[in-house]
Amino acid sequence: MNLLHRFALATAYLALTSGLSAQTLGSSNGATVEKSLYGTTSSNVPIDQYTLRNANGLEVTIITYGAIITSIENPARQMPNIVLGFNNLNDYETKNSPGPHFGALIGRYANRIANGVFTLDGVTYCLDANNGPNTLHGGFKGFDTKVWTATKVINSSSGVGVQLNYLSPAGDGWSDTAPNPNCPANAVKGFPGDLNTFVTFTLTNQDQLVINYVATTDAPTVVNLTDHTYWNLAGEGTGTIYSDLVQLNANQYTPVNSNQIPDGTTPSVTGTVFDFRKTKSVEADIRNNDPQLVIGSGFDLNWILNSRSGPAATVVDPVSHRSLTVWTDQPGIQFYTANSLDGTLYGTSNREYRQSDGFALETQHYPNSPNQPNFPSTVLLPGQIYQTTTMFQVREQ
Repeated sequence: MNLLHRFALATAYLALTSGLSAQTLGSSNGATVEKSLYGTTSSNVPIDQYTLRNANGLEVTIITYGAIITSIENPARQMPNIVLGFNNLNDYETKNSPGPHFGALIGRYANRIANGVFTLDGVTYCLDANNGPNTLHGGFKGFDTKVWTATKVINSSSGVGVQLNYLSPAGDGWSDTAPNPNCPANAVKGFPGDLNTFVTFTLTNQDQLVINYVATTDAPTVVNLTDHTYWNLAGEGTGTIYSDLVQLNANQYTPVNSNQIPDGTTPSVTGTVFDFRKTKSVEADIRNNDPQLVIGSGFDLNWILNSRSGPAATVVDPVSHRSLTVWTDQPGIQFYTANSLDGTLYGTSNREYRQSDGFALETQHYPNSPNQPNFPSTVLLPGQIYQTTTMFQVREQ
């Protein structure tokens, strides 16, 4: 059994057996969980912040608005915050979606669904068109805009953490914010089924952040969840990630059309700028005139992962000598070089964020899978359990 599978089982077991309420805080093996009030939403809902701190001093902060990771830092080792985000709740409410989705839990469906329409069991469903003609990251009011409920605090020899819950009612994904011209007259609005989602964040003393997702439904539906953290290993607000050295464990990728919808093919990365099987810097090819890079204004594609046994991705910052390694049981990973950042947003350091000031590694199923029968299925049926685990490990070399 590999490391990822062991942590998946451990995290799932802790989530089911810890028995601690969301108000219970404690420490174990030098690690602690702390709860504080982060702020109050515009509709007067209090938002809590949970700080997970391991024995090495690594701190991960998560808020119950959007299940957002707001910071990852290690003051004891002079490691600054290495994830992009805002320093107040109002900015997360007003600027994060639509927008960059800094640190957010993405659902019901991560990435794009073509024309905001899909068919399941002969029924056509229509969603928000919030990204040109497409649905992106669940629509105008995706999981990153929801208030989550802390259901358990984890305090164990395996790590400390918090479990968050959101019950997504049937119809989520349709908000009437803007018309979807591609919506057929007889289509059902929004995703089908009530989807009950639990997400558990666990921080270990090996500097591993394990994210375990569990969801069930009362009607056939589609689901694709991911974490949308933007990383800058030198520290957020310090500049571009062009010099970062990237390795992706992927022989194939899913090219997209001009609307960034996969064309259904899965070509080899061999001989292309998308070959990251051997480590190379971001800047080596990001300004290449390959049509796929032009469409995305940089790297913004799904890679098909080769194996679930080894790391899916590794990124090293040669200046700070910090690295990030990602393990997952998902079939794909979206490597995104923050191409939409344009200097209009300011982060936790009060410095402006510009294009490629961070990168995201979104572990997931492929974009538009509900409309691509040759892609791995994202259908979830009543009685089934959607469960997936991703682990991020930060190292200082």
